[in-house]
Amino acid sequence: MHSRDRVCGWWISKAAPAGLAGGLMKGNDMSKFAMRLDRRGFLRAAGAAATAFAVAPRSAVAASGANPPSEKLNIAGIGVGGMGAGDIDAVAPQHNVVALCDVDQRRSAETFKKYPQARAYRDFRKMFDEMEKEIDAVVVATPDHCHAVAAMAAIRRGKHVYCEKPLAHSVFEVRELMRAAKEHKVVTQLGNQGHSYDSIRDFCEWVWSGAIGKVHTIHAGCTAVNSGISQLPRLKETHAVPPTLEWDLWLGPAQPRPYHPAYLPGAWRGWVPFGNGTIGDWICHVVDPVFWALDLGAPATIQAQVKDYDPKIQGDAFPQGEIITFEFPARGQRGPVILHWYSGTERIPRPPELDKEDRDVGTGAVVIGDKGAIVYGSHGAGGVRLIPQERMDAFQRPAKTIPRVPGHHQNWLQAIRNGTQAGSDFSYGGPLTELAMLGVIAIKMPGVKLEWDAEHMRFANSPEANQHLNPPYRAGWAL
Repeated sequence: MHSRDRVCGWWISKAAPAGLAGGLMKGNDMSKFAMRLDRRGFLRAAGAAATAFAVAPRSAVAASGANPPSEKLNIAGIGVGGMGAGDIDAVAPQHNVVALCDVDQRRSAETFKKYPQARAYRDFRKMFDEMEKEIDAVVVATPDHCHAVAAMAAIRRGKHVYCEKPLAHSVFEVRELMRAAKEHKVVTQLGNQGHSYDSIRDFCEWVWSGAIGKVHTIHAGCTAVNSGISQLPRLKETHAVPPTLEWDLWLGPAQPRPYHPAYLPGAWRGWVPFGNGTIGDWICHVVDPVFWALDLGAPATIQAQVKDYDPKIQGDAFPQGEIITFEFPARGQRGPVILHWYSGTERIPRPPELDKEDRDVGTGAVVIGDKGAIVYGSHGAGGVRLIPQERMDAFQRPAKTIPRVPGHHQNWLQAIRNGTQAGSDFSYGGPLTELAMLGVIAIKMPGVKLEWDAEHMRFANSPEANQHLNPPYRAGWAL
């Protein structure tokens, strides 16, 4: 049995949303589609289509295994503008949204207006102090640097947590969240929606059936450019904090700095103190299929190639593009695997197996085995197919052996009801996120081949790299 066969307790089949499932079809450019994808709109549609569940009451322990009576969950949202708005809309049907927390009144105004019954907060710590006994589950969708502190505050109070990807902002935070979720026996889910699609299950079943033989090389990446380099000269400017923004709370555990509009909204992904660049934003989507199918685990080495970037001078921002190579040792029945990640201006090499009319692979992956290749787009291996097309046409699809699920948010809610694990819970989403965090460290040390000792959470050959595993919080904040 493969290591992730156990994660899905549903046999209900539901196809991925139109468009994502069409990913890398002939003549379509999945990378352009991915960049146009309205994430909030997608999540709202998924929530509206979801089936209502009976869920565990606040007095029930998630891991008790008891058959709970029908009761709605009381849900709180932390970070409810942008992505968080879509997450709340997805979990709200048939449940109670009892509290909403956001530091940006302008950005979150629509969500607060939509759920007038929810108590409004700016500081999630105050929300928990006042409403701890009234909350069952929490959705965390803040900028990356606040994911861990918000999620940990919920977990330690015994609340189930859905956290947007990437799970955290450092390797240490990832490990601590995994440990705490296990200790407190809460049901968790990372917000990589594609993990609940049919297409990722198709991909795994094809690989496990030997469709392309033994996989040895993967080229994966995303064309999004999450970089603040062009804005670095502007940081000398002085700007007043907007009256609708609680800047000190927005900073959270990050080191103090003056407000600047170059940081938000959204642009924070390109800044090292707040985001994780393109690799942090997309690896949990694009690499998820191979991470599952090949049981990749932790890499042995990581090395970044970066052009026109000096981390000593420009280190506050992420570069506009990079290539990061991860080497995974042999594991179980598979041999060693090399994964090349391409961000932004660096692009996946065109595989020779692609037909002439096919576009280059932008956002997605090319998976190469000793008997062929598979290509897919983002979000759950959208548009997965063998290449060239004649191989896909002749391919005899294997039996569907992995349970299908009704949707990512609903998979989380159902796991709460059943006292089971969600498909991308922190025990799976944590190591997947850690891969991105290791890549972020490699970007800070371009050209250095880092040797990773996952068991002891350290780089065997670089004391300098070890300093980036657990960056300090500013005074007044702790995990």
